Amino acid sequence: MLEDRMAAAHSTAPEKAPKIGQQPGPQTPPAAWPDEYPQGYAVVDVETTGLARDDRIISAAVYQLDARGEVQDHWYTLVNPQRDPGPVWIHGLTSEVLADAPLFPDIVPELSRRLADRVLVAHNAMFDWSMIAREYARARATAPVRQRLCTIALSKELRLPLPNHKLESLAAHYGVVQERAHHALDDARVLAEAFRPSLRRAARERLRLPLLTCQPLTEWSDSPASRPQSPSSPYRPASWRPSRKRPQCPYPNPGRYVAGGRLVQGMRVAFSGDTSVDRELLEDRAIEAGLHVATSMSRLTSLLVTNDPDAHTSKTAKAAQFGTVVVDEAAFMQLLRDVAPATPAGPAAPA
Repeated sequence: MLEDRMAAAHSTAPEKAPKIGQQPGPQTPPAAWPDEYPQGYAVVDVETTGLARDDRIISAAVYQLDARGEVQDHWYTLVNPQRDPGPVWIHGLTSEVLADAPLFPDIVPELSRRLADRVLVAHNAMFDWSMIAREYARARATAPVRQRLCTIALSKELRLPLPNHKLESLAAHYGVVQERAHHALDDARVLAEAFRPSLRRAARERLRLPLLTCQPLTEWSDSPASRPQSPSSPYRPASWRPSRKRPQCPYPNPGRYVAGGRLVQGMRVAFSGDTSVDRELLEDRAIEAGLHVATSMSRLTSLLVTNDPDAHTSKTAKAAQFGTVVVDEAAFMQLLRDVAPATPAGPAAPA
């Protein structure tokens, strides 16, 4: 039986972490471990006041795992969001409970120590990383995270026979008992238990792990946005970035971007992965320049913007398939400075 090696005394809140238990299936890691696999992981879960860009973290948990998925340490803390705690019916953390908790800048040193030199692992990792990156940006600090791994993406790569991609389904597949759903410490513990056999199976199959580059935020907006208001509202969307209703581009699509040339109003631009400028701000600037922001890749897409072109995502794969030019964020920002005007004739670009 695998047990935590650190006591719950490491937590900044009086919480007792359940032990990591025995799991079904092979427990012995492959003898020939892939050399390219990371040397350590930080399994993370955060609870938040909501889903919008101005929402805050109210609790965080980290399980440190070694290169082969063995638990080395765990840590948990509450965080005072300095605002309404949001959906208490989900996470159970009231304003009274959070009143004496540390502020996020206060936990930055300890959280950074536990994330440093490790791959951040989370279920729907885009959400957890985006919330962490935004909190670090507010604290005028930089998270020491260079890569993340989403266990939903890993489950898809492994073709696990799951009815859906909820954490409870992944836990049930591996026989992991979830004791306190939507409690950061227990969710992180459950994910650590489920990640270990997934990691070992991936190693046995010599699978390329679906690692993505993490880009710290350098420019962001905390303007209020809508959030769930009732217990029937969903807690988390399928993606961290909910769909936005954008105005229709008034210019016709002039076709593909040619490397070394100028962008032209009406060109369809798609984004993939993290950006140092808040994605919504970047999209707004593209729209203001007269470009069409596309949510997916097609043969009509003029350009793909990504800071992680080697990531095996659907957008990068389709860009390669269609021969679409790919540029990074810095190059795109330069191109935005000199967008050529559209030709006056032609119908509006297709939605």
